[in-house]
Amino acid sequence: MSTSQHTRTTSKTAVQKAAQAVGAVFLLVGLLGFVPGITSQFDQLAFAGHHSGALLLGLFQVSVLHNVVHLLFGVAGIMLARTASGARSYLLVGGIIYLVLWIYGLVIDQESAGNFVPLNAADNWLHLLLGVGMIALALVLGKKRTARV
Repeated sequence: MSTSQHTRTTSKTAVQKAAQAVGAVFLLVGLLGFVPGITSQFDQLAFAGHHSGALLLGLFQVSVLHNVVHLLFGVAGIMLARTASGARSYLLVGGIIYLVLWIYGLVIDQESAGNFVPLNAADNWLHLLLGVGMIALALVLGKKRTARV
C-alpha cells in the first residue's frame, strides 16, 4: 500500500472529526461533574433525582446518573466516530435525543420524581442548543461526505 493510499484510508472526514470532538466534550463534562470546585455544592451530589443540589460550573444541575450518562454518551461518540456513517448517526440521533430531553425538561415539574436525571432551566436550554447543533453538524457535514462519493 502506498503512503497516499494509507493516508487516505486513515484520515477522518469532517463528520467523524465533529462526532469525535462532541464525544470528547461529553467525556470531559462527565468527568468534571465529579470534580469538587468545578462542581459546586459537591457534597449535595446525589445518585439521581431532583434533590441533587450539585451544580456543574455553578449552573447545570448534575447527579451521579447525569454524569455517567455524559460519560457513556462521550464514549459512544468516540466509538461511532470510527466511520462516517456512525459519526453521522451519532450526531443525528444524539441531537434528536437532546431535543426530546429539552422538551421533557420543559414539561416536567422540576421538583417531582419525574425529574430523575436531574434537569434545571440551564440544562434545558443547553439541551436545545446541543440538539440543534448536533443535528446541524450531522446534516451539513454528512451531506459533504455523500457529495464527494
